[in-house]
Amino acid sequence: MALSVVTSDLTRLALDAIVNAANPTLLGGGGVDGAIHRAAGPGLLEACKALPQVAPGVRCPTGEARITPGFLLPARYVVHTVGPVWKGGHHGEAELLAQCYRSSIALAARHEVRSIAFPAISCGVYGYPPEQAARVAMASLRELLAIHPAMEVQLCCFDERMAAIWRAAL
Repeated sequence: MALSVVTSDLTRLALDAIVNAANPTLLGGGGVDGAIHRAAGPGLLEACKALPQVAPGVRCPTGEARITPGFLLPARYVVHTVGPVWKGGHHGEAELLAQCYRSSIALAARHEVRSIAFPAISCGVYGYPPEQAARVAMASLRELLAIHPAMEVQLCCFDERMAAIWRAAL
């Protein structure tokens, strides 16, 4: 099982795919989402706009994933997933977060992705406590890598504080 934690800028990783912690519109935003859109260039926004809306203003519901080319990124693909907003932990947040990992890995596998990096989904402006998110992510990824043993998965943290949380969960 190839599961590791790295401290890096997600937009600089030369892998088959990186995961974008997106918002439901897929039209860019702050944090990881904004950084990925800036680094990928305008082609990413155009590709996201071309994805069909499943509800007004929603191209990707919470827990689901969509894929686009990486454009100017060193990664071949961007897998966009929308994590849950933290509402105290009693509103299905853990299951929705786990579904982000399941949806992303399943979509990546269909596109023959062998290496993929995830950010700390929902741990920014969506307010998910990192320690709890890391436990959900690691449990989900261990299950998924048993199904997709050839896939290399990196959990990409921007700083050492967050990386320490994710390494402890690993």
